Amino acid sequence: MEIKPTESELEILQVIWKRGQCTVRDVHEELAKNKDAGYTTTLKLMQIMHDKGLVERDTAAKTHLYKALITREQAQQTALDKIISTVFKGSTSDLVIQALGHHRASKDEIEAIKNYLDQFGG
Repeated sequence: MEIKPTESELEILQVIWKRGQCTVRDVHEELAKNKDAGYTTTLKLMQIMHDKGLVERDTAAKTHLYKALITREQAQQTALDKIISTVFKGSTSDLVIQALGHHRASKDEIEAIKNYLDQFGG
């Protein structure tokens, strides 16, 4: 079964991916910089994430350390698959056209995209 993190869970995963492993307090303090989130809410979300298999918890120390069990790439792929199937009705080309039409890509990014497409004989 594929695990699909919620938006709040993705925010927590961003912090964990950046740090490698961290405590609930570490995550809470990082999230509190940008939004009003209570410590107990962060704790509850991370417990749910543990139950869902999104993170693992090292309980050896007094302060539990959390580590991500899914990679940023896995989360991006899951989110992208959902967007393509729902918002773009399965059309990858519509997604790419929309993304390139509304977000300024650097010359390096455009070159990387061209190189990637060349792999498909395009």
